[in-house]
Amino acid sequence: MGAGNTSELRKFFLVGLTDDPQLQPILFALFFSIYAVTVVGNLGLLVLITVNSQLHTPMYFFLSNLSFLDFCYSSVTVPKMLMGFFSGCQSISFSGCVVQTSCFLIFAVTEFFLLASMAYDRYVAICSPLLYHTIMSPRLCLQLVAASYAVGLMNMVLLTSTTFRLTFCKSHVITHYFCDIPPLLKLSCSDTQILQLLLFACGSFNVSVSLAIVLASYTCVFLAIIRIPSAQGKHKTFSTCASHLTAVSLYYGTTVFIYLRPTSEYLLGRDRLVSVFYTVVIPMLNPMIYSLRNKDVKETFGNALKKMSQFFSLRTARLL
Repeated sequence: MGAGNTSELRKFFLVGLTDDPQLQPILFALFFSIYAVTVVGNLGLLVLITVNSQLHTPMYFFLSNLSFLDFCYSSVTVPKMLMGFFSGCQSISFSGCVVQTSCFLIFAVTEFFLLASMAYDRYVAICSPLLYHTIMSPRLCLQLVAASYAVGLMNMVLLTSTTFRLTFCKSHVITHYFCDIPPLLKLSCSDTQILQLLLFACGSFNVSVSLAIVLASYTCVFLAIIRIPSAQGKHKTFSTCASHLTAVSLYYGTTVFIYLRPTSEYLLGRDRLVSVFYTVVIPMLNPMIYSLRNKDVKETFGNALKKMSQFFSLRTARLL
């Protein structure tokens, strides 16, 4: 950041999703409910995987990390948005904006490569089932997750350091509900061409590399499924990938729409609505997608409910 800008700029102002006072309480109730489901769903799935030793497999290790990421990057943006429904145009300190942008970048970029790691896991499970536990060793799983976070961290350092070196003099009002790079570019009177190219280059790298892994993995998976003689066997094998394919399609579709376009095409109102989908809706949907289509998770959840009901029944009987 420029030297003069450091002493002058103390905070930004977030306009949120709407300034309509009639819509604000309705939207607050809606997004608070979604966020509550997100927290319970992702943390609940994380706890279920942790406490059940039968779910201590590579696939569920990646899924627990996905739940953690969804919880984190939703929590980076949604609470501030909820506060905005009561305060209208709310302020966020310059350092707070840096932290929010940094955390969001780490979690969002990491999810690209975690989804790619999960695709590779499905490829090994279906195409090399006898060698699955040998190939997908705990060490490799940890390395894949660590590499995903490392790429997220590198993106964060590169993009955040470049963004907040700009001089923001056009306005301090961010037409968004959280600090994100595209709306911040609109406020700068510095030359943003380098940052625009950097943002596009990082986005292209993240999407192309991770999506190439996903496509290559699932090409091999589909070829393996085609060779299965029975229709029932094909359906059973494909069902193990359906949840992950749904999550990949939702996440890639919305994030690519936002970040792999020139900033001249960034329409603040429309893109805020798209941002809501991947920061609010998708983190809520992911645990549902994996839970409702996953027999092991449903059985674990059912057993947990039975144990809880038995525990409370015993407690009640003792009190009586």
